[in-house]
Amino acid sequence: MITTDHELDTTLERIRHLQGQLAHLRKVETNPMNYRLSASGLLAEIDRMQLEVREYLSVHPGERRASP
Repeated sequence: MITTDHELDTTLERIRHLQGQLAHLRKVETNPMNYRLSASGLLAEIDRMQLEVREYLSVHPGERRASP
């Protein structure tokens, strides 16, 4: 769960890194089945982190501070 802007920046950087790994994998993996198996884990992690980013960005900073 992202709770600060610093954590947001770190998560966005991790997403970019995983996307880069995935793009590289697409170029070097010649077997489609191996690609799908390898890519599925990366895609799942990207999806999970993007959901965290969306949840963090959906709440105004003033609302976060007001919560107990």
